[in-house]
Amino acid sequence: MDFTDFTEDQVNRYARHILLKEVGGVGQAKLLGSKVLVIGAGGLGSPVLLYLAAAGVGTIGVVDDDRVDLSNLQRQIIHQTASVGLPKVESARQTLAAINPDVTLVAHETRIGPDNAIDLISQYDLVTDGSDNFETRFLVNDAAYFAKKPLVSAAILRFDGQLATFKAHDCDDDGHHGPCYRCIFREPPPPGQIPSCAEAGVLGALCGTMGSLQATEILKELMGIGDSMSGSLLVYEGLAANFRKIKVKADPGCPLCGENPTIKDLSIHEGAGDGRVCHVG
Repeated sequence: MDFTDFTEDQVNRYARHILLKEVGGVGQAKLLGSKVLVIGAGGLGSPVLLYLAAAGVGTIGVVDDDRVDLSNLQRQIIHQTASVGLPKVESARQTLAAINPDVTLVAHETRIGPDNAIDLISQYDLVTDGSDNFETRFLVNDAAYFAKKPLVSAAILRFDGQLATFKAHDCDDDGHHGPCYRCIFREPPPPGQIPSCAEAGVLGALCGTMGSLQATEILKELMGIGDSMSGSLLVYEGLAANFRKIKVKADPGCPLCGENPTIKDLSIHEGAGDGRVCHVG
């Protein structure tokens, strides 16, 4: 889509974007022509979906096979009390349609697993992960790498969160690339070592903090503006109101993107949990 094709309503809707010299009509046209896959319509997925739709990202896919529960509403702001019992993807579709009719929501009411992850991710320009279990995070990281798609990933627990962008598939002219998720966290921790949000709790507003940051990085990646978070890990300590940005490098010994990779496909994920997206986070 060319920005000269904008309707009057679109010019009015996206006026505050168009005024930004880093965005302008060209950047807004890129957003309208972009496709983003969101893993999970929960605490993190909610603000991500809302801000991507409001920003005019043209096609948004959402993967979730859960239904809205009353206990979700403390943090999953895309859903309403009247949505309890609905599939989360349908609840999200209704909300986004009310926010911005320019946007197409593609509902994938399914679990993401080794059998469908690459196929799902390959349909989009970028994937963003809002899941709340390590099995899904590692699966999405590996699938995004094989599909050669950027991954913007966030995680939360109690009062703290972290955020990173992974583009290990993208090499510069010298063959160097940034880290993948496995370069920082080599493999999932043993079951039960780290509690989930359902077990340890999470401050609802923290989902908005990290999800909004996640959405910002997605928009930057889609438009190619600003400094990419690739090569950095942002850590937020909510009770201390403290942000720390940590530099991270690609690990030459990484089993996925290193010099001698041992992970060649997603078969490593078969039988390692059910690949279900947890929706608390």
